[in-house]
Amino acid sequence: MLTSMEEIGNLIRETRKKQGLSQEDLAGISGTGRRFISDVENGKNNIQVGKLLLVIGALGLNLYIFNKWANK
Repeated sequence: MLTSMEEIGNLIRETRKKQGLSQEDLAGISGTGRRFISDVENGKNNIQVGKLLLVIGALGLNLYIFNKWANK
């Protein structure tokens, strides 16, 4: 379970590199900018969630959100 933007950024960076993509490549595929990719990978906290979802989708990743209070 990822609990911080730093951890999400590390996963994005690792996945991008495993796929042989540069930040520019990923920016083009996801319809974002290289600066945005850099900000995400560096764990910046005030990024746009909609753009983050584009990046996640472009890498073939899925995002799941669980309600920790659902079973209480």
